[in-house]
Amino acid sequence: MNNDIPFRHSAPWKRVKKLTGKLSIHTILVLAAVIMIFPLIWLVSSSLKAPAQQLKWPPEFIPNPFYPRNYVDLFVLAPMAKYLFNSAKIAIFSVLGICFSSSLAAFAFARMRFRGKNWIFFILLGTMMIPYATTIIPTFVIFRWLGWIDTHAPLIVPNLFGSAYTMFLLRQAFLSIPQDLIDAAQMDGASFFYIYWKIFLPLGMPMLTTVAVLTFLFSWNDLLSPLIFLNTQSNMTVPLGLAFLRGRAGTGIEKYGIVMAGSLLGILPMLILYSFGQKYFIQGLTRTGLKG
Repeated sequence: MNNDIPFRHSAPWKRVKKLTGKLSIHTILVLAAVIMIFPLIWLVSSSLKAPAQQLKWPPEFIPNPFYPRNYVDLFVLAPMAKYLFNSAKIAIFSVLGICFSSSLAAFAFARMRFRGKNWIFFILLGTMMIPYATTIIPTFVIFRWLGWIDTHAPLIVPNLFGSAYTMFLLRQAFLSIPQDLIDAAQMDGASFFYIYWKIFLPLGMPMLTTVAVLTFLFSWNDLLSPLIFLNTQSNMTVPLGLAFLRGRAGTGIEKYGIVMAGSLLGILPMLILYSFGQKYFIQGLTRTGLKG
């Protein structure tokens, strides 16, 4: 009888142990989520505070009273609407160019047969190891020779030819598409472009959406390239405009809320984009197509 006691009590103990483990994991995740979202909450709160409330101790997360004048002063001190338009134009054209050209190149590397394909792909991947800092000066010289300095062309045109990283991601996704679909389409007389447009793009949409989101985020947050190629304030993007705003608004506490308001407007498009593309973005990161 004594041998049965541990057996009868083992099942409840396992349930308690499992529940404790899940509770610990969820507690850690909640704490991590609070830590990650705290800067955003503080950003929203500070953008609606009066200058006298910015460094008040203990801090108040809910502004009392609300001070929306920070957003009015923001558009007075700097052309924020122009910054947003410039960043949106550059990001949208960059996304369209990279998605189209990279997907075409990825389809060629994944499914088409031509001499030297693997070597060309290896060389393409090798370009990812070249630091961007080493190409800044020759790139600037080329764009100055073309007369593109202080225009948005240096920020858009290179993206029309894709990038090695996005080609690699899309190629891996296209390789997972079953060959039977391609053989069936070729038997029906479909061309390579028709197969690419009607089969590979729809089935590779999760990874294509991931590439679009990553490209948009990189283009929107890019500060170095606009700092090098743009000079006039009317052509500035959001990151460069916010840096200019910090210098123009000054470091006084009375301008702190204005800078916070500009930062909040700068990240809103990224939050909206990610909220709409979250489903496909997660699918693109967790799987790369169909399993044949």
